[in-house]
Amino acid sequence: MTGAVLPGDSSTQLKEFAIPEPGHGEVLIRVKASTICGSDIRCIYHEHLGKGPEGYQGVIAGHEPSGQIEKVGPGCRQFKNGDRVVVYHISGCGVCNDCRRGYMISCTNEKYRRAYGWQRDGGMAPYMIAEEKDLLALPDELSYVDGAQVACGFGTVYEGLEKIGISGNDAVLVTGLGPVGLAAAVLSRALGAKLIIGTDAIDERLQIAKDLGLCDHVLKAGPDNVEEIRALTGGHGVERAVDCSAHHAARKTAVQATRKWGKIVLIGEGGTMDLNPSPDLIHDQKTIYGSWVTSTWRMEELLERLVRWGVKPSELVTHRFALENVSDAYSLMASGKCGKVAVCFDEELDV
Repeated sequence: MTGAVLPGDSSTQLKEFAIPEPGHGEVLIRVKASTICGSDIRCIYHEHLGKGPEGYQGVIAGHEPSGQIEKVGPGCRQFKNGDRVVVYHISGCGVCNDCRRGYMISCTNEKYRRAYGWQRDGGMAPYMIAEEKDLLALPDELSYVDGAQVACGFGTVYEGLEKIGISGNDAVLVTGLGPVGLAAAVLSRALGAKLIIGTDAIDERLQIAKDLGLCDHVLKAGPDNVEEIRALTGGHGVERAVDCSAHHAARKTAVQATRKWGKIVLIGEGGTMDLNPSPDLIHDQKTIYGSWVTSTWRMEELLERLVRWGVKPSELVTHRFALENVSDAYSLMASGKCGKVAVCFDEELDV
């Protein structure tokens, strides 16, 4: 089979691999969709900057896969041939404290923690091997492209929103309207938010948010954002803010545009933060949360709730590519002038 590898010079390489055989506790998945994450661009595509959990090992790329089980290895207990599944994209040791909580993203075992598409082969190929413990059932009501996004983007956002709590009482600010920020707007609405404000520096992203009706107001990122947001909220600011930008100015906006007693969650990776603690946080009794990916149990909960809410993550996908055009897919994602980008197979490519 052919798989995509990222050499680290803003390009992709297609190489030939043997179709793997599942071992004990493993399954062979026929990949149907594999979406591209901003972390792939930040730490792998341009330059191999990641260390530890973000250290890329030259494997088949793609940590947001979804597909159908083709073959089940010995020792599997839950899934069978033909099942539709989503892959939780970090395979942990399973026995450390974080893994027992379902947060394999934070597995503390350096030997056994291996992320799909980073330290072990991922979804940018027609087939992939996954451990059964890393799988979640994909409901029939959701497409494979829907499921691929739950594997990382939507799951990451849902975790962050659950930390700060979103309801109909809240005006919500989302700084950074890339795919993660767009997902934050979608899920904030599903959780009951009546007023959603989004900011971004890229016009194409602002237009996507407008075209999909995800935000009530979209603002070009700039030095006047705090005043603009307060004007839209009766002078008070928002109750909840979600930073998906990883930009120091946007993070400052998120904090300063949040009203007294408000809550802010930082989801966007990288960058720095510049705050004056007393006026920006302490005196207004604000709380900042950090949030990294999600757990298997919360991801399973999100899959159920997406069906209940009638939310389709695939609506954020602006471009679908076949594997032979994977280079164009990564290049477009790196430009930032798009929504979510997916590499698709079989029926998902024909949508």
